[in-house]
Amino acid sequence: EAMFGPNGIVEGGGADKIFLDHSTTIADKTRELAARLRGETGMRWVDAPVSGGPPAAGTGELAIMVGGNDDDVIRVQPVLDTLGHNTHMGPLGTGQVTKMVNQVLVLNNFTLLAEAVTLAKNAGIDPSKVPEALKGGYADSPMFQRFFPRMIERDFNPAGYARQVLKDLDMVVDLAQQTNSPVPMSSQSTALYRVLIAKGHSELDATAILKIYDDQTL
Repeated sequence: EAMFGPNGIVEGGGADKIFLDHSTTIADKTRELAARLRGETGMRWVDAPVSGGPPAAGTGELAIMVGGNDDDVIRVQPVLDTLGHNTHMGPLGTGQVTKMVNQVLVLNNFTLLAEAVTLAKNAGIDPSKVPEALKGGYADSPMFQRFFPRMIERDFNPAGYARQVLKDLDMVVDLAQQTNSPVPMSSQSTALYRVLIAKGHSELDATAILKIYDDQTL
């Protein structure tokens, strides 16, 4: 609707314009919409989903995965450079495919962090000391340092929503099925987030997956 509905992008489209798409969506749908937009207006499309969240956006340090025609990507390069580090992955849609790879790494990490917090607590150590203990080791990462303490504090105020995590995990699993790629960990994370949302927690942060680990019947 935002694209082709009343007052949509299509009404201001033209052959001299490029639509720069930073959303996360299905690659095939991106290609379908791009073909329609170009057919109706001549407007071109570059898919450029991002990762890094609000902190990286505020400092111009987003990771940007770019898909599109070479000439189109060159035209939007100055915009991309202001937002962060960007990599041209290939033709239209490859940015979205790369974002799915990113989501495998990021979203499964939430369930692993919840598992680690739960194990630390139940095994009798102070979970708040774990980030310092693991700092600089192979387990360390910006995501670990940011979200592990939030889980310990049970801070589930949304920076992003659990329902968005499930949406993206569903897209990961769909792409995996299309490409005959085994993703057992992503499938398990998808099931856990589906339970979380069924329990009424769709508007909480992704860190709220810890609530599922509170259920000792898992």
